[in-house]
Amino acid sequence: MAVTDAIGGSGGRGSGGPWRNWAGNVTARPTRSVAPSNTEELAAAVRSAATDGLTVKAAGTGHSFTAAAATDGLLIRPDRLTGIRRIDRAAGTVTVAAGTPLKHLNQTLSAHGLSLTNMGDIMEQTVSGATSTGTHGTGRDSASLAAQITALELVTADGSVLRCSAGENPDVFAGARLGLGALGVVSELTFAVEPEFLLTAREEPMTFDEVTGRFDELVAENEHFEFYWFPHTGNCNTKRNNRSQGPAAPPGRLSGWIEDELLSNGVFQVACTVGRAAPAAIPGIAKVSSRALSARTYTDIPYKVFTSPRRVRFVEMEYALPRAAAIEALGELKARVERSDFKISFPVEVRTAPADDLALSTASGRDTVYVAVHMYRGTPHQAYFGATERIMTAHEGRPHWGKLHTRDAAYLAGVYPRFDEFTALRDRLDPERRFANGYLRQVLGD
Repeated sequence: MAVTDAIGGSGGRGSGGPWRNWAGNVTARPTRSVAPSNTEELAAAVRSAATDGLTVKAAGTGHSFTAAAATDGLLIRPDRLTGIRRIDRAAGTVTVAAGTPLKHLNQTLSAHGLSLTNMGDIMEQTVSGATSTGTHGTGRDSASLAAQITALELVTADGSVLRCSAGENPDVFAGARLGLGALGVVSELTFAVEPEFLLTAREEPMTFDEVTGRFDELVAENEHFEFYWFPHTGNCNTKRNNRSQGPAAPPGRLSGWIEDELLSNGVFQVACTVGRAAPAAIPGIAKVSSRALSARTYTDIPYKVFTSPRRVRFVEMEYALPRAAAIEALGELKARVERSDFKISFPVEVRTAPADDLALSTASGRDTVYVAVHMYRGTPHQAYFGATERIMTAHEGRPHWGKLHTRDAAYLAGVYPRFDEFTALRDRLDPERRFANGYLRQVLGD
């Protein structure tokens, strides 16, 4: 759906039960909620809300940390607006209902021998929740999910339905591919796809000094490069994904379970729990855990390489930096952690994206490096996130729309060259602010 992903609570069809996000840090109580199964039902729900004077927000499956989907009006839930609507092999596209989880999209595409070109590292989000908040993976040449959209269907404030693409309502298409739910509710999306391919993943430990010193080289030489730095250590884990002629050689069942479930989720959950109870133990745990993941190489279809399970719950802040500023900013963050009394159990994640042409994309108009910081759910994060944000904004950082930050419209207008273009489109499509809430007022203005 069109906003951010949020998970419903006890409210059912037509009820006003609470919903809360995956991390549990945002809760709201809508007046009522509905789960339309098609575009006509969705449009009728928006018209009914307008008649009753209710604001409207759409929610997905909970993997955002901001209150972008919070409403005390009508909550549109994604449960029934799901499924593949069309696969056009000649055009190289797939059209999918907005509430469809990425997991189901990826599995269906694979069954038809197709794939998205790039994707993020989780598959639990709905397609519209992911695109509307700027979900991205890492890529030298391939951009975010929203940049892969070729057409969409949007229900606007008066309940009308707009078909949007580069050739049909192109001004709306320019904003609605990554629209924060501010322009309307997305009912379906069409993505560019390609024949399924193989990726070889090479995961390898590397020191912080080596990976930052070789960063430009590593990005240039690999289609998809990312790394994780473990605070309180000089250790990183790197991942390089490149297309392969095969054959497929996925991780063994036992070794894959050990790496992806036992170490990355099970043992890490225990480490985070211990760290929350005894913060002084975290630096020592970090030194051990940063050496626990060994080098490995495997080859598989894209979604099985790009994505991984995330069962340890956390809160997150992520900033998009101009590529030329990223390593300096990361060095400042490392120095800040080292001279502080912060106790950080989660690694810092660093990814890349090429410049794109979406007005509110965090990579709009500039090659980008993403720096993401996390804290285990239930542990104090404000001081660490605040220090991180001060460093990132000093380098003209753009906050991820679905992750924690404190930036407002005045700041964002200064770092997005097409910000005024988007807010003018919002004024035209939603002059009465049917789709407004507190978060959108913060980041876009009244």
